[in-house]
Amino acid sequence: MKDTIEISKKEYRQLRLQAKAYQKLAGQLFSSALSGSVIEVVEDFRKTDLYSESFLKDLESGLGLSVTVK
Repeated sequence: MKDTIEISKKEYRQLRLQAKAYQKLAGQLFSSALSGSVIEVVEDFRKTDLYSESFLKDLESGLGLSVTVK
C-alpha cells in the first residue's frame, strides 16, 4: 500500500494557506475563550477554601501558560 499521495503545487499552496489561516483563527479563538476561563477556574478553587494562596497562584500561572503556548 502506498503511503503517499500526489497533488499539484497549486493545490498544495492552497491547502497550506488554508491550514495557516485555520491555525491562526483557532489560536485566537481558543486563546480568548480559555484566558477568561482561567480566572473563573482559579476563583472556583478559591471559593472552596481548600487551597492555599500559593497553590492558587501556581494554578493560575500554569493555566495561563497552557493557554498561551502555541
